[in-house]
Amino acid sequence: MKYFLKSLLYTFLMLFLISLLSFGAIHMAPNSFMGGELNPNMTPEAIAQLQAIYGLNKPLLQQYSDWVGNLITLNFGISFVSGAQVSEVVADRLPVTLWMNIIAMVLTFVLSLWMGIKAALSHGKKADTFLSQLALLSFAMPSYYLALVVMMILSVMLGWFPISGMHSLEPPEGVGYYLDMAWHLTLPIAVMVFVGIGSLVLYVRSLTLEILKSDYIYFARSRGIEEKKIIRRYILPNLLPPIVTMLGLSLPGLIGGSVILESIFGIEGMGQLFYLSAMSRDYPVIMGILMMSAFLTLIGNQIADAVLLKLNPFVKR
Repeated sequence: MKYFLKSLLYTFLMLFLISLLSFGAIHMAPNSFMGGELNPNMTPEAIAQLQAIYGLNKPLLQQYSDWVGNLITLNFGISFVSGAQVSEVVADRLPVTLWMNIIAMVLTFVLSLWMGIKAALSHGKKADTFLSQLALLSFAMPSYYLALVVMMILSVMLGWFPISGMHSLEPPEGVGYYLDMAWHLTLPIAVMVFVGIGSLVLYVRSLTLEILKSDYIYFARSRGIEEKKIIRRYILPNLLPPIVTMLGLSLPGLIGGSVILESIFGIEGMGQLFYLSAMSRDYPVIMGILMMSAFLTLIGNQIADAVLLKLNPFVKR
């Protein structure tokens, strides 16, 4: 209970600091939705009226306190662009981004473990060289560049996958609807996985090489234990705690990468919404997405810590 309360206090403190810094940074950015820079047809009278409606004519500290007061009741405000509740706008876009990131994280975890262990067990051989070079390529590859390359080759030239969007013009019904969605999301998820495995594969390979030098590995092999059992009983239990920690630290990068990939592939998720809101200076939507992303990231880190405690009870609480 003490650990849970400490984690809860840490989460709320971090959310407060993130909201404070984000709110200040957004309102200090040049241009604004109400300033007329984005819409030259706005008259000074109309701008003053809109600022009064949305409370933008108040001092910045009072705007922040009003926003925090509304946030306690899960009221993120009203979008400047659509006039809809921010919570409804974000809730419509969140499931796609959430599922993409969950699937990408699971695949990244499984592939990184397999490739890293395989490379370490084949140390100095062709398989090790190939997997290490592939991991280095992944580590150095920008996601936006890889997205454009696979889109050009697999979508434009070969026509194997759709070039953008989440559904066909006339999506089928029933199970076919979800299969059509999976077909459209294959390329962006594949890009997320390939870009994400690089550092993890190298990390797993390095840890596995250190584990293979341990005395208990030599003892297990001298007893004639099969390689599969050595991996399952000796290597994996020692690998999982640091890998779980790495996955928790990589959550912000996964969510941040969705902004670029969803914009490139035309996926109507939270990342694309954040990009469009930033371009139109839609402050309430930007803050809503930032707080939702921060909350998911912090909760993900807390889950990773809880899993780490389960895997290794000797970790200091």
